[in-house]
Amino acid sequence: MKLTNKQELAVYYLRDNQISEVVYGGGAGGGKSALGCLWLMEQCQKYPGTRWLMGRSKLKTLKETTLNTFFQLSSLLEIGNQYEYNAQTGVISWNNGSSIILKDLFRYPSDPEFDSLGSLEITGAFIDEISQIVYKAWEIVKSRIRYKLKEHNLSPKILGTCNPSKGWVYRLFYKPFKSNDMPITRAFVQSLAYDNPHLPDSYVKTLSGLDEQTKQRLLHGNWDYDDDPAAMVAFEDIMALWTNTFVPGGEKYIVADIARFGSDKAVIMVWSGWQVVECIIYDVSKTTQIQTTISALRQKHQVRLSNVIVDEDGIGGGVVDSLGCTGFVNGSRPNNPNYTNLKSECGYKLSEQISSIWINCELEQKIIDYIQQELGQLKTYDADKDGKLKILPKEKIKESIGRSPDFLDCFIMRMLPEVSQTVENWTL
Repeated sequence: MKLTNKQELAVYYLRDNQISEVVYGGGAGGGKSALGCLWLMEQCQKYPGTRWLMGRSKLKTLKETTLNTFFQLSSLLEIGNQYEYNAQTGVISWNNGSSIILKDLFRYPSDPEFDSLGSLEITGAFIDEISQIVYKAWEIVKSRIRYKLKEHNLSPKILGTCNPSKGWVYRLFYKPFKSNDMPITRAFVQSLAYDNPHLPDSYVKTLSGLDEQTKQRLLHGNWDYDDDPAAMVAFEDIMALWTNTFVPGGEKYIVADIARFGSDKAVIMVWSGWQVVECIIYDVSKTTQIQTTISALRQKHQVRLSNVIVDEDGIGGGVVDSLGCTGFVNGSRPNNPNYTNLKSECGYKLSEQISSIWINCELEQKIIDYIQQELGQLKTYDADKDGKLKILPKEKIKESIGRSPDFLDCFIMRMLPEVSQTVENWTL
């Protein structure tokens, strides 16, 4: 069976002792599942007694898709007599003592830390469609790779496949790949339908006939398109934030998202109307430092105290009390009863305002990437359950992108004056 050029490149990385994490994909039809299955077959044949993991977000989907690819390929290679599959236990047992364990890697509320994988010991792992799992699952599986490595002189390897999506895969693999800034322990291979000569022409034609966003992602491998119907902000509007020079200045505001118990970044934004004119970021900070910075920015930009808006949840409450500024309580009652809470009301207002915002200050590329990614996480959530409008909760966003959406929170809090009829109605 002849591999495609992109599959061969991925195999090269999988055999490189320095590289421990390989992500392959970027479009439909690039041979993603086939690569993972063939790699597991080869490893089981070459290294007797080893134990491998084949995973996906849901076990049912894994059995209906990836496992079927495994059986089809083993039939073509005529190696079906080398193993037995136990559907009850979800284990493929090879004649030489090696095995492949099928695993459900969905983050269930009953096991948010994946404690069920705590006793697992494996030699390596292949996870299909990794954009559907949380980063925590990837990390836990990676930490379980140690079984018989020394005996076979192997280095830890985890292979993931995916289609383009915004989330931790975008941040940790695609962006470093595009900027030539990939850590030496990771590799990314972009593979598209065009790279697979085994596909029928009709498949590419089918992809060409899809709607524009889906076609950009699945045919052209464009990671900067998001086809999530829950998304509230268009990709084009996010990218235009740095070129909206038509936006005038106006009344001054300072918005601060304080690191909750010191665990997240502290972000302080100065606004002139709908322009972001200054942004201060602290990876580690004390409340006294935040207070001093805000006071200095007030003097510099001539900002009224009532126009200083600080996240009051967590330790931000101390800053609000000390400065006497306006507090923002995310879960407080909205001005409009059609929303679940104040944060959701402001989130929806941000989606209306986003096309008329200009980021008019210098930011390093990493921060620009963070802002673009976080604004892409402004999404509706459970909107049809109780009839009230709600945005995707912070904890769900953290699961997706692997960190707190501190910049998004600042944009959301800036909407407070817009949803409040008077200053007196704000949460103080």
